Amino acid sequence: MTPPRRHPEALVPKGGRVIIFRALRGIGDFVCVTPALRALRSARPDVEVTYLGLPGTAELVGRYPHYVDRFIESPGFPGLPERQPDPAATPAFVASMRAERFHLAIQLHGSGAVTNHIVAGFGARRTAGHYPPASPPPDPETYLPWVESRSEIRRGLQLMEHLGWAHDDDRPEFRIAPGTQAPPIPGEYVVVHPGASDVTRRWTGRGFREVADALAEHGLRIVLTGTAAERRHNREIAEQLRRPAIDLTGRTSLDELGATLRGARLLIANDTGVSHVAVALGVPSVVVFTGSDWVRWAPLDSRRHAAIRGSAPKAEQRIVAEARRILGDEGLRRAA
Repeated sequence: MTPPRRHPEALVPKGGRVIIFRALRGIGDFVCVTPALRALRSARPDVEVTYLGLPGTAELVGRYPHYVDRFIESPGFPGLPERQPDPAATPAFVASMRAERFHLAIQLHGSGAVTNHIVAGFGARRTAGHYPPASPPPDPETYLPWVESRSEIRRGLQLMEHLGWAHDDDRPEFRIAPGTQAPPIPGEYVVVHPGASDVTRRWTGRGFREVADALAEHGLRIVLTGTAAERRHNREIAEQLRRPAIDLTGRTSLDELGATLRGARLLIANDTGVSHVAVALGVPSVVVFTGSDWVRWAPLDSRRHAAIRGSAPKAEQRIVAEARRILGDEGLRRAA
């Protein structure tokens, strides 16, 4: 669909107010929307941008004051599983949103099957977003049909282009707090992140162990990362490796994890938040996909990043082969 040719102020007047609704819990869910936020801010540095998200996202959104001016906590809404709603509190929250008198409310949460109705209730002058293809668009000028298997990054950028705010920079961003130091790690290393908050996205511990052993044979130190809840699982992997690994599971803050990634030669991980952070930091990666749509969530740069299906035959060998391709024979010899 060819985007309409609009004056940048056609939808939102100069100095106007925009609210973005994206109440998703994952780090990757936010990192993947940063190119769209950049497109909005680049085209409209004059507007006030409010982000409506889950409470756990507030600290993450706060790292981007150059894109988002204000954060509002979502109370949860019926039909959305990310947070249990409080029916008694919903009317007052919706009334407070209507009192804000936003010029434009952008639904960036999903297909719109549930969320378009929620965003419409905020009382903004105009709304925008995606809509289920089988349903009529709330506004043909500001909505696009939802396509499930589409890059999440490009989806957001395409919507911004449709609204008249085209931008060709599709690089995601992750900001590390200034002065953050990674734990000391001697030599060149690969970060292996076997966990994921969604159990359907977790590849096997045996698979991660075989890949880690293969890379360690080239002289690359293995660094295990994960949340505190994943300590036991990662410890079991570490104990069965043929060479000692550095286990940082549950021992790093989000900033320290980012700093650790920034110093790595490569990341091996499931399709989870850390994989998107690695892309944003320019760290090459091999991402293992099990229970998610890799067209939607795989890194856009297939040269520096590889996406492998964990259920594929000989997945371990394919992951190691892609790791070697990305690192390059010369780099492996230098590490040995």
